[in-house]
Amino acid sequence: QFFVFCHGLLQLSQLLVSGYLKSSISTIERRYGLSSQTSGLLAAFNEVGNTLLIVFVSYFGSHVHRPRLIGCGAILVSLAGFLMSLPHFITGPYEYDQSVASTFSNTTDLCQPRAPGSWANLSTASCTPRASRENHEVLLVMFLAQALLGIGGVPIQPFGISYIDDFASERNSPLYLGILFSVTVIGPGVAFMLGSAMLRFYVDIDKVGAAEVQLTNKDPRWVGAWWLGFLVAASLVALSALPYFFFPREMPKEVGEVLHTHTHLGFPVVLLRNLRHPVYLLVVLAQVNISAMVAGLATFMGKFLERQFSLTASLANMIIGAVNIPGAMVGIVVGGAILKRFQMSLRQCSALCVLGMLLCLLGAFPLLFLGCPTQKVAGVTYWDSSGFGHHDMECNAQCRCPEKGFNPVCGSDGVEYTSPCSAGCRNVNIGTNNSVLNYTECSCIPGQGLARPGTCGTGCSHLFVPFVVLSCLAGILASTSHTPSFMLILRSIQPEDKSFAIGIQFMLLRVLAWMPGPVLYGSAIDTTCILWERRCDRRAACRYYNNTLFRQRYLGLQFFFEVGAF
Repeated sequence: QFFVFCHGLLQLSQLLVSGYLKSSISTIERRYGLSSQTSGLLAAFNEVGNTLLIVFVSYFGSHVHRPRLIGCGAILVSLAGFLMSLPHFITGPYEYDQSVASTFSNTTDLCQPRAPGSWANLSTASCTPRASRENHEVLLVMFLAQALLGIGGVPIQPFGISYIDDFASERNSPLYLGILFSVTVIGPGVAFMLGSAMLRFYVDIDKVGAAEVQLTNKDPRWVGAWWLGFLVAASLVALSALPYFFFPREMPKEVGEVLHTHTHLGFPVVLLRNLRHPVYLLVVLAQVNISAMVAGLATFMGKFLERQFSLTASLANMIIGAVNIPGAMVGIVVGGAILKRFQMSLRQCSALCVLGMLLCLLGAFPLLFLGCPTQKVAGVTYWDSSGFGHHDMECNAQCRCPEKGFNPVCGSDGVEYTSPCSAGCRNVNIGTNNSVLNYTECSCIPGQGLARPGTCGTGCSHLFVPFVVLSCLAGILASTSHTPSFMLILRSIQPEDKSFAIGIQFMLLRVLAWMPGPVLYGSAIDTTCILWERRCDRRAACRYYNNTLFRQRYLGLQFFFEVGAF
């Protein structure tokens, strides 16, 4: 029982490391200028290390000291977690365009017609050889950490489960495995809640004083302390790894013993026998579709909510961790309960799966229409009659704005400008603690020429609650098919192939869904970008998306996989 407790703790903290990355992905994109395709590849990269080794592990499982190997794997996972936070410590503080001079920048992005040369230093300063080298180092470290995370995770689940199954009594084994399974479902929820808590702090909380931070967490330039969560999760993994070095290689079995006989069959024979089995193959393909959907959802749902409904990263994570994931847990439990209550046959199991997916489709279809277009951004999504967006445009021609300035302001006319300079603002009013109250004398804004700092937002808040309710409902319905689909696999194959068939199933899910899923979603999201940030002449993170296309392609992809599963 102590082993089960330790293993639950270890699985939870391992999931914290891998799940936390997904919760802070939009923040890491912004901090290091990554496209969604790159960040999707990063999020899926731990599966690569994992898949390469998992076959060996299942094969050599019986000839090793399992607890000790689990401990070693856990130490690798912990190292990976600390490595993930390393980029924060090897790069300088986060820099952003600002209107008020501070210790690390004496430039301002107001409109300054007087000094012709004052802008040159701001637009070119950021591109030193060090800056581009730094970017390569950051990516290298993070991809390496993700590969390590995958490799370290290899022994943890299979060895833990087989160890428990070997030495627990037949009566208690299902209970123990049920406890572990529920932990793997709760884990991601806890990870998103951790993300929600950490992203409320400013990224350089350890490098600059609180007085120097001019951003609030609602600012589009805000970057939260993404690295803090990795330190927390990695420390937890290191703690839970310790007891494993003190468990024996074998334990006396709990009372109520039944002997197992293991038959080692030829690898290729079993593989072909299972892949030729139509039920097995079809159910695995359906699970591939659902998994691909979940992989993309888990990675980019936060980013989608942030952009579509103008939420902070912290709040988006809170919604996913407190509403969507518990919803999926409820669905899994309900599916299992229905199975148990009605003692279903195979045909009834498959009918339950189909029904669950059909209802899920009906719930998910309206989501495609719950959203708003991108706000009016001068020169990006909106050109008024005065011809904004042309370089010879009169209202800010004399300001000589840099092309890449980014410090959005919202004009009193409801149009957003990418910086105070592009709105032609000459004056800034500063409140207490150095924060910007508003901008005045903005030559591009009709009326009094006022602008407030920050984005105008999508004006979509009224659709937020219906969206969350419907998406949660669709999630509950889709996950009711989880347990019956597993039963279909377990009951349709020969008993001696069982563990092998499950191994092949997880392998196929990894290769066909968990790995390509996030990359596919990330690439689809990138196609909807309308303004890219440039860093050192490379395309960095996306500043503005076409929100309607973003919603249609992101949720459309999700819908496509749901139809595939159905």
